[in-house]
Amino acid sequence: MILIGLTGGIGSGKSEVARRLTERGAEIIDADLIVRELQQPGAEIYEKMIELFGSEVVAADKSLDRTAIAKKVFTDESLLKTLNQLVHPVVKRVMNERVESFRDTEKVVILDIPLLVENPREGLDGVLVVDLDAEIAVKRLVEQRNMSADDARARIAKQATREQRLAIANHVIDNSGDRNALSQKIEIAWSWIKSLK
Repeated sequence: MILIGLTGGIGSGKSEVARRLTERGAEIIDADLIVRELQQPGAEIYEKMIELFGSEVVAADKSLDRTAIAKKVFTDESLLKTLNQLVHPVVKRVMNERVESFRDTEKVVILDIPLLVENPREGLDGVLVVDLDAEIAVKRLVEQRNMSADDARARIAKQATREQRLAIANHVIDNSGDRNALSQKIEIAWSWIKSLK
């Protein structure tokens, strides 16, 4: 198994890079997806999140209203810290269980972790960072996710800095160009990953 940490700021195109790596045969273990699974009604952290945020974050279909939660934590540092203390240990445990299921294989396993700088992981063969100028990220978030520019900038400001991500990188994909340029850079990154065997 080759174990790679994949990270990048919001709007960097990290999810697109992950999707294209699966096309090349990589197994993706996505931290955000695990969080969503764990927050489903009846799942491990669902009730704890209602205790933390109150019933106003429960949508009509009983799912958690992630937008309402985001609004609360992005304006309250201590609440964000409490949420992270609740969620991260459980997510880490689930990720570790999934990694172990590939341990004795020849697979390339990608841990898609937006907060890899904030939550470093041991045992990685390398760290792949998807990099992008913050203002390009803001533009893409406005165009593709209908965020306001102010909201996009506020979310970027809450994450690790571009410099902090680059400092942990073993390989960088600069995603400031178009999709064709991205394809070429993913091909180079895939060659780098395969060279780690």
